[in-house]
Amino acid sequence: MTNSSGGQTPNRTNPLRTLFLSENIGGHATMHRGIQANIEKDERVVARFLNVPAMGRVRRVAAAQIPGLARMDLDLQALRGQLALSYNANRLLNLSSGTYDILHAYTQHSVLLSTKVLRAGPSVVSTDASGDQVARLLPYRDATSWTDRQSPLRHRFEQPVWDSATLVVTKSEWAARSLREDYGIGSDRLRVIPMGIDVPSELPERVAPARPVITFIGRSLRRKGGQQLLDIHRSRWADRVDLHLVTKESVEPGPGLFVHNDFSPGDARLPGLLARTTVFAFPSDVDTFGYAVLEAMAAAVAVVARRSAAVPEIVVEGETGLLTDGSDASLIASVEKLLDDPGLAHRMGEAGRARALSKYNAELTTAALVEVLLEAKDVFDARVGS
Repeated sequence: MTNSSGGQTPNRTNPLRTLFLSENIGGHATMHRGIQANIEKDERVVARFLNVPAMGRVRRVAAAQIPGLARMDLDLQALRGQLALSYNANRLLNLSSGTYDILHAYTQHSVLLSTKVLRAGPSVVSTDASGDQVARLLPYRDATSWTDRQSPLRHRFEQPVWDSATLVVTKSEWAARSLREDYGIGSDRLRVIPMGIDVPSELPERVAPARPVITFIGRSLRRKGGQQLLDIHRSRWADRVDLHLVTKESVEPGPGLFVHNDFSPGDARLPGLLARTTVFAFPSDVDTFGYAVLEAMAAAVAVVARRSAAVPEIVVEGETGLLTDGSDASLIASVEKLLDDPGLAHRMGEAGRARALSKYNAELTTAALVEVLLEAKDVFDARVGS
């Protein structure tokens, strides 16, 4: 038998052929490495991963900023880029027709133009944030008074995705809240899985540095809080603390400042850097989930992060780290509290690792995702058979 997506209809003795359509960039790549490493161990599914190609010339043109309008966030740059991405993804899905039993798409932006595919067979759409949330958290531009006014246009493309998917998964309660309140997705179709990372069973031996070490990871600096951290370091900490910036941006060298421009997601050098880190500082106001924070917690490093998006669900205030309000004073006080009390930093680091193992371990979260895939298949089959 075949289902309407062209795939075979398996019984429970046959593995569910699952196509993972992925926006494999940044933290998304970290998440998918965890899924890919663990889903291969699950005999209930056979997974194939289809990554949307990196942005080429056509997509760059389609997503180019429009001078004048961009400053006011009126050029629809993000939406144009998402539609261009979805156009490429839809072509890949059409080429893959008949090769899978269920589709898992991450995120909704990859299937804005593929609602027919979502409706044709069992499908799960997962996300880290709703479109309305993403619009205010773009790392390369600030939201304006016009940003929210474009919500009806964004919904015109995004709402059909949510309505067409068999089931919907978010990685946080923060994102789930928006999908329930802003898009009307009922709890009968909405699942929350905090898709985690591969937490190492053993850590490299901790290295006691000559001076305390603060580490920051972020492709860009300004909206991820790296520039704020850098400015504070230069004015206040340079004579007693080393700051390591893992970023793609060019930074002028200075006393106690170490810049790593050549790290990539999953870089083998990261565990060594975290093993000598005293405090992991992540004052970002644009990250929807925070895989850099999870990697630090998994390495037993105390975290200072901004109270933004889903980060407060990951970092337990006063237990696994400290949360700031975004001000310099709050960031300084939180970092210095841990620098001045190594015992507290150690205890928070250990608590963070325990939390990463119990809640954000990709082995556990991938198993939960497989359960949702199987559920979606049953839900779709029951709907077709009714």
